[in-house]
Amino acid sequence: MTTFNVVRFRIKPGREDEFLDAHRQGKANWPGLARGHIIKTGDHTYCLIGEWADLATLKGARDQMIATLGSFRDTLEDQGGGLGVTDAVSGDVVLDLRG
Repeated sequence: MTTFNVVRFRIKPGREDEFLDAHRQGKANWPGLARGHIIKTGDHTYCLIGEWADLATLKGARDQMIATLGSFRDTLEDQGGGLGVTDAVSGDVVLDLRG
């Protein structure tokens, strides 16, 4: 069953290129990632959306994703409310809106 993960980020002013560069040119080519996109959701805010074959595949790539996060962590602002610098969720597809 297809699984998606979504991670919300708030980038420090003037650091957006560093954040995006940390994901370019295969730096975010995590094992098992079927597709991935970063979308801009507002001023200095972005979401990463990853598509995976299943939850086990996503879990298997967590160490590599955390290593990637470590390479740009200093570009991120705290999200507040005890979230830290990322707000991450994941889950299995329950409805395909095009199907």
